[in-house]
Amino acid sequence: MTLLHTPAIQQSVVGVTPAGTTLHAFDIRSAGGSRLTVLNLGAILNSWMAPDRTGRLENIVLGFDRAERYLRDSPYFGAVVGRYANRIAQARFSLAGKGCTLSANDGVHSLHGGQTGFDKRVWEATPFTSRRGAGVRLRLTSPDGDQGFPGTLRVLVRYLLTHDNQLVIDYQATTTRPTVVNLSQHSYFNLGGPGCPTIREHLLQVNADHYTPVDATLIPTGELVPVADTPFDFRTSTPIGVRIESGHPQMATAGGYDHNLVLRREGRGLVHAARLTHPASGRTLDVHTTEPGLQLYTSNFMDGSLHPSQGRIFGKYGGVCLETQHFPDSPNQPSFPSTTLLPHECYRSRTIYALSVAAK
Repeated sequence: MTLLHTPAIQQSVVGVTPAGTTLHAFDIRSAGGSRLTVLNLGAILNSWMAPDRTGRLENIVLGFDRAERYLRDSPYFGAVVGRYANRIAQARFSLAGKGCTLSANDGVHSLHGGQTGFDKRVWEATPFTSRRGAGVRLRLTSPDGDQGFPGTLRVLVRYLLTHDNQLVIDYQATTTRPTVVNLSQHSYFNLGGPGCPTIREHLLQVNADHYTPVDATLIPTGELVPVADTPFDFRTSTPIGVRIESGHPQMATAGGYDHNLVLRREGRGLVHAARLTHPASGRTLDVHTTEPGLQLYTSNFMDGSLHPSQGRIFGKYGGVCLETQHFPDSPNQPSFPSTTLLPHECYRSRTIYALSVAAK
């Protein structure tokens, strides 16, 4: 490995794409004891080594041992997804009276930016240090018409691992033509580490009073439904597995949780969105965001067919995604918060994943 600037960051070559592009990993160490590995492929968070209450370090996100596997096997493990995170119905929308037809990769729908989304791109990556910690800046240019989206989009994502074990993610984007943008981080968390097969026993609390129900193809119906008396009520800390197979029609449709929760907020700025806790290890993850929604996804489509990696077999409910976002299918849902970006504007978003450890 080549040491860069400070012992807090190390860079190494970890593979080559079929096109011959070199893949790099950036290993970032926090004074607080955690360690983050980021790839320039897909801006992927490849691993996050975190201490438990005894100080033992374990990886709390799902990922592969070899970078090339993200190109052929990955269900978006740890990636920045875009241009549009989540689904756009029928892979089309209209903007300023003009129709846009997108790359369909989820049946007839577009998911996470289409067939070749941002998760499969090699980003320009630059490490940095600051008084708060160390991190990586990742840049990507998506040309006009990429996967059907209008406008040349220039994206900057900054990962900062702070001295107190917070991962601060800042997103920026500009466009040359009116377009839609919705960026998110798609890590699968399992705070129990490799020895914990499912997230059923994880406790989850989400500051959301409503959710957006979906149709049979997981497209929002446009309604905002109260979470009260439904499996989506995580207003108090609740084990994820308690209602995951409850028989509720929405749960049956998705095979578990794959739904957008409408975060409680007043005005703009950061709000506390969620808290995930693994009681056995003491690890807790708090999520803060400027986004209006959080997609709760419980690895419903992982069936164990992915080969073991990092000591794990990736099976159903093996990890939980807490994807801060605008709502799915917003370009086709006028009542949802807008995801339109105009040429004179700058898209900005921030999410913080804050680690802590609870004593017994």
